Amino acid sequence: MTSPVELRNYMLHKPITVKPEMTIAEAAHQILSHSVSGVCVVDDDQNLVGMLSELDCLRAIVESKKDGKMEPGLVADAMTAQVEVNHPHDDIIGVASSMLDHKHRRRPVSVDGKLVGQITCRQLLKAIKDFAAPTDPTERTQ
Repeated sequence: MTSPVELRNYMLHKPITVKPEMTIAEAAHQILSHSVSGVCVVDDDQNLVGMLSELDCLRAIVESKKDGKMEPGLVADAMTAQVEVNHPHDDIIGVASSMLDHKHRRRPVSVDGKLVGQITCRQLLKAIKDFAAPTDPTERTQ
């Protein structure tokens, strides 16, 4: 890929979201029912307030059981509030590099604090595959 490819061309435009006041059980249900490894946490105005991973949910559930609690608590208590974000116009290779450096599997995409999408390793792989594939059928090897 020689010219920059913008993130907006590959990001998920409607990522799965949860609210900070939801229970961990409700958020875990969203993660499981949509087969994703994590979700964006937004307020009522779609402002990004954090990220919640399946590991965050698992940790909250296990810790609550160790403490003898019946409920693992709220998303706000288990989410990561300080998250790195990207902009839709960011270059996909720079984003992939940053995600590798920080060991992130997903990253929210925002504009002025509002969630507009999410990028995951799967979308990054698709972008790289699309641009690494030869466009001339005679260039393909068997």
